[in-house]
Amino acid sequence: MKDNLENTPLQFKQIPAFTDNYLWAIVQNHQAWVVDPGDATPFIDLFERENIALKGILITHHHNDHIGGVEKLLAWAKSFVTFAGPLHPSMPRLTRVLQDLDEIELFPQVIARVMAVPGHTLSHLAYYMPQSELLSVPRLYCGDTLFATGCGRLSEGTPTQMQKSLDRFAQLPAETLVCCAHEYTLANIKFALHVDGNNSDLLAWSLQAQALRDQQLPTVPTTIGLEKTVNPFMRSDSPSIIATAQAHSELSLQNKEDVLAVIRKMKDQFK
Repeated sequence: MKDNLENTPLQFKQIPAFTDNYLWAIVQNHQAWVVDPGDATPFIDLFERENIALKGILITHHHNDHIGGVEKLLAWAKSFVTFAGPLHPSMPRLTRVLQDLDEIELFPQVIARVMAVPGHTLSHLAYYMPQSELLSVPRLYCGDTLFATGCGRLSEGTPTQMQKSLDRFAQLPAETLVCCAHEYTLANIKFALHVDGNNSDLLAWSLQAQALRDQQLPTVPTTIGLEKTVNPFMRSDSPSIIATAQAHSELSLQNKEDVLAVIRKMKDQFK
């Protein structure tokens, strides 16, 4: 019986919240891990409706739209819940502090690998679930570091940190699902077209993403493979992006970090 239970397929829940957030749950055998519960209510509604118990919480970073529902969820659970994430003064008390290269077992034979990905915040983490017997396609829960066709603002980190974080993501398998935390895609595409308008992959993705939103469907998850072809922040070494950044800055940019710094500042000011 134990083996049968351990081989039960995983379920992945993507829950809209606030105006443009996505909350995530990973479920097996009526137990769930949640990622970045900025709001507890949608999880509680789901769990009570489907008779699911809360097993654990994973946090990518300390911003309130990612941790705001933690205390309410922990109170609702009425039993021990693993609460794991990066150490930060504004974070509720963790039961497990996670660091780069740690692994955390979500369910038997189901592992999340921890990646330190500073840039948006200094202590930002991402969680990578590699392919396994129970997971046919890898998944990346990346918070606000990587978005569909974009990346997070540099609220605390530097362009160099963000570039290194995105480079780490680029090394993941192309089919990896990018489970980011916001539906920013159309706005990100608008900027991407501004800096990389002759990119045929981006033009095709623009039409596809618009069609999804017209049907009120999410544009995420995307994949690492797609992001490497359409996301200007994943393409800071491409000639077209370099040319745009140099023309805008009137500088001879020497490396990817300098290019990313220019286009991130352009994005901050873009309307």
